[in-house]
Amino acid sequence: MAPSRNPDAPSLLLVDDDTVFRERLARAFRERGFEVATAGSVEEGLAAAQHESPELAVVDLRMPGRGGLELVRELRALDASTRIIVLTGYGSIATAVEAVRLGALNYIPKPADVDDLLAALARGLGAPSPPVAEDFHAPSLARAEWEHIQRVLADCEGNISEAARRLGLHRRSLQRKLQKYPPAQ
Repeated sequence: MAPSRNPDAPSLLLVDDDTVFRERLARAFRERGFEVATAGSVEEGLAAAQHESPELAVVDLRMPGRGGLELVRELRALDASTRIIVLTGYGSIATAVEAVRLGALNYIPKPADVDDLLAALARGLGAPSPPVAEDFHAPSLARAEWEHIQRVLADCEGNISEAARRLGLHRRSLQRKLQKYPPAQ
């Protein structure tokens, strides 16, 4: 027999293809009083949301098959009151802007824990933001290039020839760039 749902507990849909990460977050949210449904893909997440529309959703940006931005769009179409946070290990300004444009409250880079997500939710609902550190420095252009190369290489599952093709570089040029240490922030 399934445990009965607590009507006072906020419902949360957690969609991430990384099983260990998803279950760790789910357990942490449950310990904080949330009713949590989990899914490992966009399709599973949609099925769970159609069964019972969640108050909150935490959606991974990159998953096999359809991506998290599509899920954000479809969750908003199902229930415009669902508050959505997008998680990603491959953050970029363009995808953050797109996620917010589609209706996400916030966009959080991995690794993130439940406290990071709850703080992002509070910020998205209008709670005052913590003060920005005075010593914040934007990453250098060299660092941004290095991070982009690493993302493309990860997308190509380590295939240097394919990554070089996608980046418009000669394979040897990419290999030389990869031999260098990452630039300082």
